[in-house]
Amino acid sequence: MTDSSSPPCISRADRVFMNTYTRFPVCMKKGEGCTLYDTDGKKYLDFLSGIAVCSLGHCHPAVTKAVIEQAARLVHVSNLFYTLPQTELAELLVADSFADRVFFANSGAEANEAAIKLARKATAPERFEIITLEGSFHGRTLATIAATGQPKFQQGFGPMPQGFRHAAFGDIAALEKMTGSHTAAIMVEPIQGESGVRPLTQEYLTQVRELCDQQGILLIFDEVQTGMGRTGKLFAHEHYGVTPDIMTLAKALGNGLPIGATLATEEVARAFVPGSHASTFGGNPVAAAAAVVVMQTLTAPGFLDHVLQKGKILAGMLGRIATRHPEIATGVRGMGLLQALVLTEQGIARGSDMIDALLQRGVLANFAGNAVLRFAPPLVVTEEEIGRLADTLESILSCV
Repeated sequence: MTDSSSPPCISRADRVFMNTYTRFPVCMKKGEGCTLYDTDGKKYLDFLSGIAVCSLGHCHPAVTKAVIEQAARLVHVSNLFYTLPQTELAELLVADSFADRVFFANSGAEANEAAIKLARKATAPERFEIITLEGSFHGRTLATIAATGQPKFQQGFGPMPQGFRHAAFGDIAALEKMTGSHTAAIMVEPIQGESGVRPLTQEYLTQVRELCDQQGILLIFDEVQTGMGRTGKLFAHEHYGVTPDIMTLAKALGNGLPIGATLATEEVARAFVPGSHASTFGGNPVAAAAAVVVMQTLTAPGFLDHVLQKGKILAGMLGRIATRHPEIATGVRGMGLLQALVLTEQGIARGSDMIDALLQRGVLANFAGNAVLRFAPPLVVTEEEIGRLADTLESILSCV
């Protein structure tokens, strides 16, 4: 809802867009590094990164250069033809992952749709069920909201596509009871981002891998939010030493340009043949050129080590805040630069107010899963910027 003091772009937007977003009353105009500027010139320290997307910060010079040069050379030809940026990106992803083959789409939901289709096609005809976990989030298309283990996302869109089941979070016995001759794949996020930054344990993921191997089930890791360096490894599953058969990426892959990817082993990927699946814009040359720079930057020596280090600094600062305010927070959870301040019942009741207070003080974060304050800054965030976040949050909690 806008008022007479709202920036003109907000009132204009509210007259023409479908009402699908609960937006902050801010119209952003410019970004640089970890800083955003609105149309009134106010600065914001960004600890949201476009929901874990702009991992190299806003308008990263190398990404911007690649986009401009590619846009001047070739923007689109469809996947009826080969292009160099797309090929180079696929080679980088294969070289730095378990995968042998890549399919490009435009978003995380589309990457997950491709993974679901691939899993069904790569297994026996009677295997069609995909098991996911309660609390999961896999996208907004009909198939991916059916896969999502949160009923609120499915309300009003029924009947849901069939063949999706949801197991209790982190309960290997419950998962095992659900598997059977109809199970094609188990799809999990190593860390559930949208339900409150909930990491699965190494023991659980190891047991899931063993269960899949025993029963001929494929394992899909949805790394749309956790992949591309967010956790301090290129992919979150590397922390666990557990390898999937299929993996999905998006969000940070293009540092803001729309691109998603479904990666798979040769054995699984061969189920896709010409006509099995397609995407008109998938792996668009401009988006792919940006993603090549992202991959090169993330895999440069020392970059991810710094992400781990800064993640520890952020977690430590949040942990000290939780200790000083036990009425508001119970602790911290997360990995790398995906961290959450876990709230008490009193804190949950005030979660949205705290996010609004941060916004008023020029800091961006969000209230995730109705349970935590989530912080996912660009991976290039500095220790000084982490300190500014902590000081601002401390001042807010001291007034709660």
